[in-house]
Amino acid sequence: MKVFHHSSISPQVAEGGAIKTRVQWLIAKEMGANNFAMRLFEIEPGGCSPLHTHPWEHEVFILSGEGNVSDGEKTFDFQPGYVVFVPSNELHQFRNTGVKALRFLCLIPYTEK
Repeated sequence: MKVFHHSSISPQVAEGGAIKTRVQWLIAKEMGANNFAMRLFEIEPGGCSPLHTHPWEHEVFILSGEGNVSDGEKTFDFQPGYVVFVPSNELHQFRNTGVKALRFLCLIPYTEK
């Protein structure tokens, strides 16, 4: 068992076309999590993740801030307390539309390559 405060993990600048976005890998393989990873994203006002797709699903819980998620055609607004499920291989992008940082937890399964 591991118990720690999230501030003990340094945020990393998210890559791959993300704008004003940082990520903390809270739970990952390095600590023995063999099935799922838990990440904390923080997107500054005006920032976004890239519009992208990949072969794994996302389970997302919005902690604070305001924003939306888009599949390139439809856009869905959210605020704290909302839950977002992105199926595998579905195009998606998260965007901060508010004036404060958007923070959300994102869980992903590990997939075999």
